[in-house]
Amino acid sequence: MKHRIVGRRLDRTTEHRTAMLKNLATSLFRHERIVTTTPKAKELKRFAEKVITLARKGTAHARRQAHVEIRDVEVLNKLFETLGPRFASRPGGYTRLVRVGRRAGDNAELAIIELVERTEVEEPEEAGEAKKSKPEKGEKGKAEPKPEKKSRKAAAG
Repeated sequence: MKHRIVGRRLDRTTEHRTAMLKNLATSLFRHERIVTTTPKAKELKRFAEKVITLARKGTAHARRQAHVEIRDVEVLNKLFETLGPRFASRPGGYTRLVRVGRRAGDNAELAIIELVERTEVEEPEEAGEAKKSKPEKGEKGKAEPKPEKKSRKAAAG
């Protein structure tokens, strides 16, 4: 019986598992939404919510404690400057887990884990202009016609 044993092993050594969770949490805080397998997402939810609670406190000691888990300084700054204040009034439940189906290669169950009060990411302007320059589906007549290929018989004769 597994009394008082919390968490999943995820078929990894302790060092590999903790490093993986730290990397997943860093990616989650950077992008605010990631796709991973369901068991990893469930473990990440426990891990990430503890770090967000530290960010809500906003003290220097909480920042040092969070730095042990999140080693990327940019992500740590984002965590304490934007994500912590964003979740200041929320008593918990900072992440959402949505199951999305199965992966094609190994049939693993996939899930999206995202921050609940996520800001919409704006597309860069260069990508928007590139989309507008392409001809629409109804504008086929404006494209240059392709040169016709000559058949072998006409070329030989």
